[in-house]
Amino acid sequence: MSERSPERRIALFPASFDPVTNGHLDIADRALRIFDEVVLGIAVNVAKEGFFSTDERMEALEAVASGRSGLRPARFEGLTVDFAEEIGAIAIIRGVRAMSDFDYEFEMALMNKHLHANIETLFMMPSPEYLYVSSSRLRELACFGRDIEEFVPPIVAKMMRERFSRQHA
Repeated sequence: MSERSPERRIALFPASFDPVTNGHLDIADRALRIFDEVVLGIAVNVAKEGFFSTDERMEALEAVASGRSGLRPARFEGLTVDFAEEIGAIAIIRGVRAMSDFDYEFEMALMNKHLHANIETLFMMPSPEYLYVSSSRLRELACFGRDIEEFVPPIVAKMMRERFSRQHA
């Protein structure tokens, strides 16, 4: 169990980041207005294969976090709330785009609160320009050759172009 520091306020922002989008970064940057550090957590799920490997997602997160003080990418296994406890987080950040997201997230937040009463869940809506952006929607657009550069960091746009050019070659 990690000791929480009253001087350093840490939040965990867990997501698949498959790929990381500007919507993710919007929420992370805004969370940094509240917290000293935001850990971008990728859950390692051996039962589920992502579009990008965990290593590729970590590489992209490390690249975008390198220019943003207070963001720290990390990977973890197990329950998100247990990892939050391990790193000394006082909150878990969850991005919510629609009411359908909220229903699921609310139930998860209640269970997390039951498991670790000292960790809060903070629901954040994306900025309006990112409300309709999702990793799965962007993968579909990129698959059909559409430009996604306005929705993702440059490194991700490059990674996706390379992935789809190999698949269509």
